[in-house]
Amino acid sequence: MTEPLETVRDNHFDDDPVSIALTKRIKGMKPGDRLPSERDLAIELGVSRTALRDRLAVLVGLGSLERQIGSGTYVAELRPQTLALALSLGLSSANLPIHALESVRIALERQAAIEACADPDPTLTGHMQKALDIMAVATTSVEMHKADRDFHQAMLRVSGNPALIFFADVLADTLSQSMAERSVRLREKHTEEGLCDLFIELHKPIYDAIMSGDEEKAVLAVEEHFDVVMLY
Repeated sequence: MTEPLETVRDNHFDDDPVSIALTKRIKGMKPGDRLPSERDLAIELGVSRTALRDRLAVLVGLGSLERQIGSGTYVAELRPQTLALALSLGLSSANLPIHALESVRIALERQAAIEACADPDPTLTGHMQKALDIMAVATTSVEMHKADRDFHQAMLRVSGNPALIFFADVLADTLSQSMAERSVRLREKHTEEGLCDLFIELHKPIYDAIMSGDEEKAVLAVEEHFDVVMLY
């Protein structure tokens, strides 16, 4: 006899038939759409309400769904911050160090630089230039690091690729602690003036390469930037 869906248990959400059926149902919906009642959805999926409620709670915890008291359960718009939290917890449970993701972030920025070279938007590249201008006159490390973040965010947006932007934001949130620690080490090694010079030296070649549409130089500039930053 075939076991009911809800009796098949596994440690992996994506190996669970009930979770798979529920996920497929949600994929056909948009953020803000209301799910059927638990009773109707359980009948539709052929599972018990207890099993369904258990899986719904997991998706609510992951930020994929949102419960509104007295109204129902709705598909949520997944935010980078929510996914970053889930990613951090996943890394912790798998005993993987957070900094293992740094190479992924570098790969995303490398690809963003390539795509940014295709047709750089003047408004968005203007934000990159503004960040460079701030780096040149910043008087505190706080201003410097904010300009650094603004530069990279602007470059990602110049790429015009929403997937790159989304996942880069996820990783930025996930890596925020290691990035903060690296910032402290940078301040310990450089004077404020020296930090300004270093940041201009690391970022201007990226900007120049994108403005000239030179993909090879853009990739090289991004790699050289991270080669230096990762030393700290």
